[in-house]
Amino acid sequence: MGSIKDLLAMIPGVGKGLKDIDISDDAFIGIEAMINSMTKGERANPDSIDASRRRRIAKGSGKKIEEVNAFMKQFEQMRQMMGSLNKFKGIPGMGGGFPGMGGGMPGGFPGMPKMPFGRR
Repeated sequence: MGSIKDLLAMIPGVGKGLKDIDISDDAFIGIEAMINSMTKGERANPDSIDASRRRRIAKGSGKKIEEVNAFMKQFEQMRQMMGSLNKFKGIPGMGGGFPGMGGGMPGGFPGMPKMPFGRR
């Protein structure tokens, strides 16, 4: 499939910003561990993840609670950014926005394609 940087460069408006940034493919191992530590219900509804669930996710992924909190914050920011990109629905070639990007994390959100992580 190529590197993460190559995949992100395919997203309109993102490619230019990644020109001078080096993204390691190993950078996503911790994120994968956090996602794998979530239940299907938590992946389907990340807003349901309260403090005790975040502690469990941190413990299960070998991360600190602060790292889980930062990941959840980044996810919410990305969800908002993808929502704002959906306003380009009328542009030819955009296929009515970005299907499956509306909400959720890999493996549990409706319409979201499976991420290329090893196990589920």
